[in-house]
Amino acid sequence: MSRKLHKINQYRRKNKNLIAANKIKPKEWGISNTEAQVTLKAKGYDVKEIKKIHCLKHQICISFWDTKGNVCSSFFSYRIFLRWQQEIENLIYACEIFKEWQRLNYLMKYEFAYYHYPSEIEEGLQAKLENRLTVLKNTELQAVFT
Repeated sequence: MSRKLHKINQYRRKNKNLIAANKIKPKEWGISNTEAQVTLKAKGYDVKEIKKIHCLKHQICISFWDTKGNVCSSFFSYRIFLRWQQEIENLIYACEIFKEWQRLNYLMKYEFAYYHYPSEIEEGLQAKLENRLTVLKNTELQAVFT
């Protein structure tokens, strides 16, 4: 008798965030010590010097000395870096057809629902998505009438 195999990953969401969908590849960024230090200071950490940076697929591990001389190490999301926002903006402007924009919009809805974005960044990215949609609709309308 054959047994019916249970699908373990049946309910697992795949390719829903920008990294899993291979839209953004932060492991290839080569984040510098100064960039990490500026970002951590902006997040409120007392960073004196970066000791080590280890890039993983979905997060980055940063070891640093604080102003008291203690060694601190923690995992951070790539979403805290300014480069993350710039990469998303590049993706938005790279959408040439409506279908690409739809896919990106779907991914961005997931991003905003499941990951913390500061409200001003989220609103700015939403506005850029809507502006790009307007541009795409206008160019498609012009193509139909010519």
